Amino acid sequence: MALIYIVEDDVNIREIESFALKNSGYMIEDFACAKDFFARIRDKVPDLVLLDIMLPDEDGLEIVKKLRKKAETRMVPIIMVTAKTSEMDKVKGLDIGADDYLTKPFGVMELISRTKALLRRSLHMSEEKLLSIGDIFLDDEKRMVYVHDVPCELTYKEFELLKMLMQNAGIVIPREEIMVHIWGMDYEGESRTLDMHIKTLRQKLGESGSRIKTVRNVGYRLE
Repeated sequence: MALIYIVEDDVNIREIESFALKNSGYMIEDFACAKDFFARIRDKVPDLVLLDIMLPDEDGLEIVKKLRKKAETRMVPIIMVTAKTSEMDKVKGLDIGADDYLTKPFGVMELISRTKALLRRSLHMSEEKLLSIGDIFLDDEKRMVYVHDVPCELTYKEFELLKMLMQNAGIVIPREEIMVHIWGMDYEGESRTLDMHIKTLRQKLGESGSRIKTVRNVGYRLE
């Protein structure tokens, strides 16, 4: 069940949005200001954010910019909601990272339809291109890795090794399977090469590198 955060200072609109989305099967948490929203999102990242552009303590556009700068919230779908109707306002919101736009007043069915469509698209993308384990975030499409929101420079083999471990998180991957997948069937080097890559990968990931566990005489597992 998808978790949606509603950030809206108008009580009536917030209640309507919450009621409609709850009835559609979503888990909802709502916030009247940016301060409360950011306090919560540090603990739990939602599957989608429904964000009013006019808030009492911070502009919605600035909130979008902040979310897009952090690795863990960079790809969270955002629907901006506003009373503004000019085309330039809509373009500006989309240009800085919002995924969709609703103009007040809007119909409940339109809200639900756009939410469902965006969540479907987001799920499809995340399954193929984005991986996140703890403080490690991997964007396969851009071939970027972030640890604690800081870019982590990896070699080609290190990146592929981390991706394989993340795709199989919690599962012990045999050494032979890793060697075949990363280095190829005809790789003739000693398996010590794998151990060295694991060592350097752990070092580059910092504290998060401790998530890579050695299973003696079998292989490796990412917790």
